[in-house]
Amino acid sequence: MAESKVGGSNDLNRREFFSWFWMGWITFSVAAGAIVTLLGRYLFPNVLFEKPSSFRAGPPTEFGLGVDERFKDTQSVWIVRVPEGIYALSTVCTHLGCTPNWLPNESKFKCPCHGSGFRMSGLNFEGPAPRPLERFAVSIDETGFVKIDKSRAIRFANQWSDPDFLLRG
Repeated sequence: MAESKVGGSNDLNRREFFSWFWMGWITFSVAAGAIVTLLGRYLFPNVLFEKPSSFRAGPPTEFGLGVDERFKDTQSVWIVRVPEGIYALSTVCTHLGCTPNWLPNESKFKCPCHGSGFRMSGLNFEGPAPRPLERFAVSIDETGFVKIDKSRAIRFANQWSDPDFLLRG
């Protein structure tokens, strides 16, 4: 018959048992915490906060001839005044979505990403941009301020004759 050894080298003493017990418990807790965190991330997704679709830009007399860049960063809009009236252009390049820069000396918008060029009207004339900059609806609100409605946009130059996208006067 085989004898059993009490206190042999394969046996765990009380101190080793508790150190392994706590190591296992800590590992289990970390893994469970990670799973709960991932589950919480799944149940509560990110919320996308967008800028309002329409805004008041100010009285028409505030806009001189040329491109007004006041709303470029806050609303992603350029307001352009020409002798025919006022219109609003999107600051998003139609190629890959970069923000072009207005170059007043050359009277054009130039995209720094891939070199697309747009005239003051928004028409694309150089580079890879497939179409003109979008134009947004422009109107005068009840207080006499210029109101830009970004939820209504036109994409192509053949639509520019629509009276909702050029504020005459």
